[in-house]
Amino acid sequence: MAGRGRGSWVLGICVALLVGCGGPSAPDAAPGDVRRLLDRRAEAVLDRDADAFRATGRAAGGTGASEAGEAYDNLREVPLQSWQYRLTAFRRNGARATATADLRYRIKGYDSEPLVTSRSLTLEERDGRWYVASERPAKKATQQLWDQGPVTSVRGAHSLVLGIRRGDRDETTLREYAELADRAVPLVRDAWRGKWPERVVVMVPGSLDGMAGLLGAPASGYRGIAAVTTGETGGSGEAPADRIIVNPEAYGVLGDFGKQVVLTHEATHVATRARTSPATPLWLSEGFADWVGYRGTGRTATQAAPELRRAAQREQLPGTLPDDDAFGFSGDAGKLAQAYEGSWLACRMIADQWGEKELTEFYEAVGAHKKRPGALEDALREVLDTTPEEFTARWRTYLRAELG
Repeated sequence: MAGRGRGSWVLGICVALLVGCGGPSAPDAAPGDVRRLLDRRAEAVLDRDADAFRATGRAAGGTGASEAGEAYDNLREVPLQSWQYRLTAFRRNGARATATADLRYRIKGYDSEPLVTSRSLTLEERDGRWYVASERPAKKATQQLWDQGPVTSVRGAHSLVLGIRRGDRDETTLREYAELADRAVPLVRDAWRGKWPERVVVMVPGSLDGMAGLLGAPASGYRGIAAVTTGETGGSGEAPADRIIVNPEAYGVLGDFGKQVVLTHEATHVATRARTSPATPLWLSEGFADWVGYRGTGRTATQAAPELRRAAQREQLPGTLPDDDAFGFSGDAGKLAQAYEGSWLACRMIADQWGEKELTEFYEAVGAHKKRPGALEDALREVLDTTPEEFTARWRTYLRAELG
């Protein structure tokens, strides 16, 4: 019995050891530590605490501190209302790890809701603490302006201009953008009766490639395009403010008149976004924006539509209003110009022959539909008392009269 008891005791130890060895391991505390690290990083951004931000990347013998300092310097002039990370993925390999996080931020005075973008982080653990070695846009995510360099901020009466600091672009140059945007907002307000914030955010990257990085698209698609506006259509009220993104290479070669028209055009997109939907054809949204841009300038059709004028002289005017594909940025430059010119003249014709009030009502009526089929036909009938066929024929007559 004594031997049997001793064996049972030994067996009991072995069973206990085996249970201890084979049971569930303690959860890795690293994800929680990294969440708290990102919380400190976000707090440092909002508190404008450069030392605290750099401390999130300060690992002994690592390079994170210098990179953190550069990242902080790049974005310190961006006026922020909120800045928050949410960890979405974490993979550890010893003292190193990679993570993905959603960055949610709001620009103070402009964003009603946070803009959300995905960020990729590399992390290092030293002496039991985690540090950010690098932070980049995640795969398929667009760049943020501060990813491209130090950002300079200039605030106007109705505008906020954020530009990449360059040796040849100082605050005076960005102030000029703000002045143009400040003039654009009242012009749009006078033409568009709908409710909108009446303020714009203008982003000025350092190059065409920088513009493409902000849009997440090849630079070749925007060569020659002076500016674009990003934003959510449909007016959910749960999206941040639109961003007007300037191509400094194409915009820079324009004269003062052209620069004003471009910014007024883009500000119109900001104003009409809530009334624009998938039902709105591009000829209407782009034509209306050009109509507001040229409104009151005295610019004639022959001056503002040179490509269509040449087509008229060759008796090659288009037979139909441009479809959405005609506005592809990578297509033929002459055909793209004709698409914009023809769209502007279609909206100008409505304003001339039906009235400016009817033009805005027509725009709103089309956008009120959720889908494209039937939207244009219904709005033409209900607002302008015409049909697509009659409208197109009237437009072609208008082109010949204005451009002949």
